Amino acid sequence: MIVPMKKVSLIVLEKERKDALKNLRKLGVVQLEDVQGSSDELQAFRDQNNKLAKAISLLSDTKVPKSVLKNQNSLEKEAALALAAKIVQLTEQKKNCFDRITADRNDLERLAGWGEVNPAEVAVLADKGVHISLYEIPTNKYAAIGADVKTLLVNRDKAKTRFLLLSETANADRPAGLPPEAYQVVLPQVSTKELAQSIEDNQKQIADIDAEIVSDVQYLDALKKQVPLLAKDIELENVYSGMGYEGKRSESDTEEKAASSVPLAWVTGFLPVDDVGRLQALAKEQQWGLALSDPAEDEFVPTKLKNNRLVSVIYPLTDFLDVTPGYREFDISGWFLLFFCIFFAMIFGDACYGALIALAGLLLLAKSKKGGRSLGVLVTLLGLCTMGWGIMTCSWFGIEPEKLPKPLVDLSFTPFSAAKVGTDVANTNQKILCFSLALIQLSIAHLKCMVADRKSLKFFGDMGSLFMIWGMFYVVMNMVVDSVKYPLGITENTIYVFGFPLPFVCLGVLGLGFLLNFIFANYEGSVGKSVLESVKNIISVLLGVVNQFSDIVSYIRLWAVALAGAAISQTVNTMAGPMFGKMAIFVFGILLLVFGHGLNMILNLLSVIVHGVRLNTLEFSQHLGMTWSGSKFRPFAE
Repeated sequence: MIVPMKKVSLIVLEKERKDALKNLRKLGVVQLEDVQGSSDELQAFRDQNNKLAKAISLLSDTKVPKSVLKNQNSLEKEAALALAAKIVQLTEQKKNCFDRITADRNDLERLAGWGEVNPAEVAVLADKGVHISLYEIPTNKYAAIGADVKTLLVNRDKAKTRFLLLSETANADRPAGLPPEAYQVVLPQVSTKELAQSIEDNQKQIADIDAEIVSDVQYLDALKKQVPLLAKDIELENVYSGMGYEGKRSESDTEEKAASSVPLAWVTGFLPVDDVGRLQALAKEQQWGLALSDPAEDEFVPTKLKNNRLVSVIYPLTDFLDVTPGYREFDISGWFLLFFCIFFAMIFGDACYGALIALAGLLLLAKSKKGGRSLGVLVTLLGLCTMGWGIMTCSWFGIEPEKLPKPLVDLSFTPFSAAKVGTDVANTNQKILCFSLALIQLSIAHLKCMVADRKSLKFFGDMGSLFMIWGMFYVVMNMVVDSVKYPLGITENTIYVFGFPLPFVCLGVLGLGFLLNFIFANYEGSVGKSVLESVKNIISVLLGVVNQFSDIVSYIRLWAVALAGAAISQTVNTMAGPMFGKMAIFVFGILLLVFGHGLNMILNLLSVIVHGVRLNTLEFSQHLGMTWSGSKFRPFAE
């Protein structure tokens, strides 16, 4: 069930607000409303968190022997944060080294044709009145330099000619006789010899940094342990700096004014009704102001689910999917678990697959700590359900029934077993089962809606939707399963109910359901307004009837996906079969079976996520009016 919530408002003395928040966090029963705090301390915590995340990422990507990862050392909080800051600083230094190496190499490549270049020697010549500039020009253009331009040839190759341009003054204008193809080569900041040495020094520094980072991998776990602790510090400081307050004393207030004021601070949130007594006791002990009220209709209230141990095993799946019902929606955890187990079993559809899944679940249970065994229980339960369905349908690793031992065939359930009634009959009966599951699950949805709206005339609108599901079920049987066995008119196969033809009864129920839904579906206190709303949205109303049909037909995916999985299993067996006749390729046959069936199980798992989950979170939920718009209750806790 969804636990009812109370809106909480706490008022404390402004000077005691941090201690109050720590006590409230220690109690751990209130989810505080979001606040956006701002303080120097909060920013410092966030900076530390960023450095910590970067350091952990860097150490995690560092390749070291497995022995280093196993032999981890501990660190105190301050030492761990200092180490993280040091690692980030080393990373920045390493980046700067790479940047300097790149720049130096660019300069060396640019000056490669000039030999050794030293800007200090150029400066010495300038002091003596000889000003030189380095120039390059295409070799075939060198002869075009004017006779009045003073140059000194350095060297040449087929592409370029390098020369010095001589002038008597510093920063002289470019000579008119110098062709436009000539371009000046900018002198480096230091000599080419120093550039080469700089590259060597920076490479050595990078190696030293890498060695130091490798030595710090021994503290990786110690840094990871600080992440949740620092997150709690950030959470506390964010709330502390974001709390509302009034009457706060400023530094300019006089002592008389300060003495006459009582600075207060407050915080709001939501509290499960089960924990009201605990909060009241703490508020009384700490002398806080406490106000409790029911949440307003337009307030977004977090959702806390409370179910028995069996139903709670579905929580790992819903947490993985990140789906939470809204506070004012239904808790369908029990129905979700029941139908998901059925859907999972039908999609995997093989007793051997189920046994492997159940074994994996038992291994998870064996390795799980107390209080965290829900996933192991869920996997085991899904495996057992799959085994049950595989036994009923006589499916054992996709092996043909005639090749199975007779006891396994005898265990199968006749209506669904191709080994007993033939493939066509078994497939037809499985289709009928899929549509029957649709009828049951969607009927449950509308019955829950009827119970929820029992004090309103909207109850009849929900009843109309239920009647449409029932009537449309027969239409689906006629159009998808067998039009001869389930006729829409009177034939020799027509079934009579209390003297009335079943097709007419079903169509009558469908029509009555449409009428009730048309009149009462939009009821909000006025039947006339409800009818008017239906008239205004007549296209959507008519499409709603089509949706009833498509939602029921949608459940055939269970049979279709299972059929595809069985076909893959049989294909793998057919491919691997001939390999077992020769010892030389026997091993390859085993590998093919393992790979093929393993791949099939992975595909089935994806199908469960796409199809099995969809039927619960889409078709079933739509008929319940659920949008899964809730947010999981997360108390302010240690």
